[in-house]
Amino acid sequence: MKVLGVDPGTQVTGYGVIETGNGTPGMGRLVECGVFRFGRNNSLPSRLAELHHEIAQLIKRHQPSVLALEDAFYHKNVRTTLVLGHARGVILLAAAQAELAIAHYAPAMIKKTVVGTGGARKNQVGAMVAHLLRLKSAPQPADAADGVAAALTYILRA
Repeated sequence: MKVLGVDPGTQVTGYGVIETGNGTPGMGRLVECGVFRFGRNNSLPSRLAELHHEIAQLIKRHQPSVLALEDAFYHKNVRTTLVLGHARGVILLAAAQAELAIAHYAPAMIKKTVVGTGGARKNQVGAMVAHLLRLKSAPQPADAADGVAAALTYILRA
């Protein structure tokens, strides 16, 4: 089974693909991780279209069976929360078009599952991702580690 984990954003979206089963040891094998960066000066509709395209290509390339998506956390700035919701929407659209199972996790749940505390810092998440997947170092940048952590949360809670 392959799980695609995504930490959504309209400027930077982190992702990770983990494969489990078929004799993979421990929590599985990290197949790919990284970030999609979108130009700050590009319009929101153009960034969302690019995000949809990138996620759809990632799904096509790896053919995961599950999307583990980090929920939006609520900012004091309502506009920021709404814009993040748009990013989540295009990611959900790409997953639905590919008929993936979808799991949603609050950021604190991902941190609690992977690190053991819902208030973990980004460097702690990265360190535990590296430990659980037997990597030499944490995925970089931190947004990529967060995407991998979302996928790990699905695996650990399934």
